[in-house]
Amino acid sequence: MFLDVQMPRLNGFDVCSALGESTARLPIVVFVTAYDQYALQAFDVHALDYLLKPFDRERFQKTLGRVREQLSQRGESSGSDLAALLADLRSNTHRPDRLVFKENGRVIFVRADSIDWLEADGNYVKIHAGSDSHYVRETLANLEAQLPPEKFMRISRSAIVNLDRIRELQPMFYGDYSVLLQNGAKLSMSRNLS
Repeated sequence: MFLDVQMPRLNGFDVCSALGESTARLPIVVFVTAYDQYALQAFDVHALDYLLKPFDRERFQKTLGRVREQLSQRGESSGSDLAALLADLRSNTHRPDRLVFKENGRVIFVRADSIDWLEADGNYVKIHAGSDSHYVRETLANLEAQLPPEKFMRISRSAIVNLDRIRELQPMFYGDYSVLLQNGAKLSMSRNLS
């Protein structure tokens, strides 16, 4: 996992902390940053390497070689440890306060209370959270199972809404409603969800 030290919301060290203390559970971590003062802290969280920006192709290839060597010593494929970690986070018996998923090779953490609504989009789900949106290759039903049912409700076959974000319901034809969210989004609520 390649992490920057300074990222929006969580920094790279927060991500490592959220993943847990056990090095057996952690994916291989390489910090990529423009700040050299965090190098010691990076190795305290068992980072394999610390790439200081700007770096050249040769330096990156050297780091990638070290990652591959470490993976072969562990006897793992490049994504198996991360996939197992994500599966473990998703299978907890309690519902987590955030969704954890991969997007474009990155691991994204989205707090459930920041989500406005979710919509099915082909083989993906688009998560709307404030001004951010994320595409996740997941089913709407699987994400629904990870969200607190007292806060989220499926309003149609293709949409789940955060109940705290609903501003008003406007009646339509045949018992259906338009759901207006606080951010101005307008969704359709179907009486028949099957």
